[in-house]
Parts: sequence; C-alpha cells; structure tokens
Amino acid sequence: MDTQFLPAIITTGHGLLILAGVALIIALSALMYASRIRQQHSEKLEVLREKADTLWREIDDIRVAHFNGPTSSASSTTDALQGNAYQTEKVAYQTIWPQLWQLHDKTGQFLRTVEAGEPVGDLRLEARNAALEARQGLNRHRPFCSGKVEQLISRLVDTEIKAHLAACQYLDLLKEVSTHPSDHDRRLMQEKCHSLHEQDARELMNSLAEEIRDRMLR
Repeated sequence: MDTQFLPAIITTGHGLLILAGVALIIALSALMYASRIRQQHSEKLEVLREKADTLWREIDDIRVAHFNGPTSSASSTTDALQGNAYQTEKVAYQTIWPQLWQLHDKTGQFLRTVEAGEPVGDLRLEARNAALEARQGLNRHRPFCSGKVEQLISRLVDTEIKAHLAACQYLDLLKEVSTHPSDHDRRLMQEKCHSLHEQDARELMNSLAEEIRDRMLR
C-alpha cells in the first residue's frame, strides 16, 4: 500500500472510527489487566493477613499458657531433659555392648584354640585388640553410664584380659624348650581359663545385660 495514502484514510470519518475502536479496545484491555493484577494482589494480602493473625493468636495462646501454667511448663522441661539423658545413655550402651560381645567371642575362640593345641594364628592379637577397643569404649562413654553398669563393664573387661593372659603365658611356655609345660600345667591353664571366661565373664555378661535392660525398659 502507498504510504502517502495513509494520512488520507486517517483523516476520513471511517478511518477515525477505526482508530477510536482500536484505542478503546486497548484501553479496555489495560483496565481489565490492571483490575486482575489488583485482585491478585488483594488476594495475596488477604492470605498474608490471615497467616499473620493466626501466628499472633498462637503466640498469645503460648503466652497465656506460660503465665497460667508455670508448673506444667517446668514439668515439660524436666521431661525433655530426662528424655535427652535417656537417649544419651541408650546410645552409650548400644555402642559398648557390641564391643563387649566381640571381646567375649574373640577371647573364647582364642582360649578354645589354645586348649585344643591348635595354631592360634591371629586369634591372640584379635582378642587383645578386642579388649583394647572395649576398654576405650568404656572410657569414652563412662560419663553416660550408670555407676553399676560401669562397674560391671570394667570387671568384665578385666576378667577377659586375665583369661587371655593365662592362655598367653601357657603359649610362652610352649616356646621355651627348657621349660616345656607338663600335662599338669596344661590342666591348670584350662581350669583357670574356664573359670574366668566360661563362669565369671559369662555371669558378668548376664548381669550386665539384665541391668541395661532394666534401665532402658523401666
């Protein structure tokens, strides 16, 4: 279309009506868009206002409960502290018990191998390391254990170490040709290890399990 012809169309009555219609459509669209934006904004403000009102009501309720029931609040705080102490003690026992069972198991394997006269291999070192780990575990968690549990664990570790040392002394005698142990020496070693590991240590394990169970399930 020739551009020189556009002014002539605009200046005509028909052209002016077209322009007026286009302008009206644009204006109506702008008004509708602005109205929709205002409505969305109002809805968001209303939601925020409702949330703020709810929050303040909850805060007021908390304040009223605090002033009206100090005994209940103190009781709740005490219960929370007791719950934390219980969980801390429980974690300590959950950590130490597997180490103690490992010590009892490794020591038993080592003692049975020595009594049978079979090569001990790494069992001697494994039992020793298990005793060290159990002792270290007790030292780390000592503040979180009850006095009776701490005493039982300490006695158990000491008993297993004594049994381990008795078997090690017998093995050392076997290595010395001049002082080769007799059947009597072997029998004394077996009796001592059996008394320490199968009787004393097992009894301590049972007492420890019962004490932990009572403290955790009370």
